[in-house]
Amino acid sequence: MGGAPAGSSPEEQKKAMLMNLGMVVFMVVIFYVMLIRPQQTQAKKQKALIAGLKKNDKVVTSSGIIGIVTSVAEESVTIRSADTKLEIQKSAITSVTAAGSES
Repeated sequence: MGGAPAGSSPEEQKKAMLMNLGMVVFMVVIFYVMLIRPQQTQAKKQKALIAGLKKNDKVVTSSGIIGIVTSVAEESVTIRSADTKLEIQKSAITSVTAAGSES
């Protein structure tokens, strides 16, 4: 694993170097598949969720507030929760629990 011994032939040293390089490439691929790709997929889903917001959607925010969308602006959303009207950033919305219909 550590490479070829000092007294080995140049061919054995090349094989050991290629083996080490192969292991590094393998680790980079595993790192990408296990960490980077799932995060990119989650970010795409969140972006699509925010882009698809519309009036009367029932949403949950990152702080746990459940409300119904009353209006959608460029960077914020106004929701109604019980008798309270709140303006929140779109990025604070974590899920849409029920899609509403335009009335």
